[in-house]
Parts: sequence; structure tokens; C-alpha cells
Amino acid sequence: MATTHTTIWPCLTYRDARGAIAFLTKAFGFEERAVYARDDDPSIIEHAELRWPSGGGVMLGTHEKDDSPFGRRVPGNDSVYVVCDDPDRLFEQAVGAGAEVVRGLRDEDYGSRGFVVRDPEGNLWAFGTYGGE
Repeated sequence: MATTHTTIWPCLTYRDARGAIAFLTKAFGFEERAVYARDDDPSIIEHAELRWPSGGGVMLGTHEKDDSPFGRRVPGNDSVYVVCDDPDRLFEQAVGAGAEVVRGLRDEDYGSRGFVVRDPEGNLWAFGTYGGE
């Protein structure tokens, strides 16, 4: 049964979560929906949600925010694939915002067009027109 609300949320961790939010919104076009900072230290993001305009989103928080398995995750090791309608425009936007190109814009033999970039903390972001089988 199909659903119209997001049911899978990739979760990332960043040393500078506020900087990551600024980068992800500028470079890729994510929309900031929720940011919850620690009361006694606003530099620590306990939880943030960014929505992708076409549907879905990502959650993120600050690295070492606590001793839980979530707080201890190492930043910069994640990879996310995002379906987009206009990879050419998005590639120029991402590069213009400082994303490091890992694999430039190209057409794949399975019909997708896309690219891969790295965010400032090392996570890989792949964008393409392939929407799954």
C-alpha cells in the first residue's frame, strides 16, 4: 500500500550541524522544517528535519551530543541518494555553493542522469533522475 507521507528518514550527524543545515539548504535546496537546539548550548542541535521539495527528507544532529549510539556516530561517513527532476541545474547550484565534486554530471546506462558531491563534512550526496523500479 502506497503512502503520501515520509516513512524513511536518513539520519546524519555533523560536527557543525547549524553549518550543515545552511549548506544543505543553499547547495541542494532542502527546506528547513524543524531545528531543536540544546537549551543550555544552542550550538548543539539535538534534532533537525530538512524536507526535500519533491517529497521525503533527512534528519540530522550534532556529533557527540550525548553518549548514546546516535550521539557517538562518526560524521562524514554517510551516503544519500536523492531523486531530482533537473540534475543539471542542481549540479550548478551545488558546485556554486562549494560542494566538492566526486563524480560529475553524466548519463547512466540505466537511464538516469545525475552526479555525486561531498558536503563540507565528507558525506556523499548523489542526485539523479532514477526514481527506482
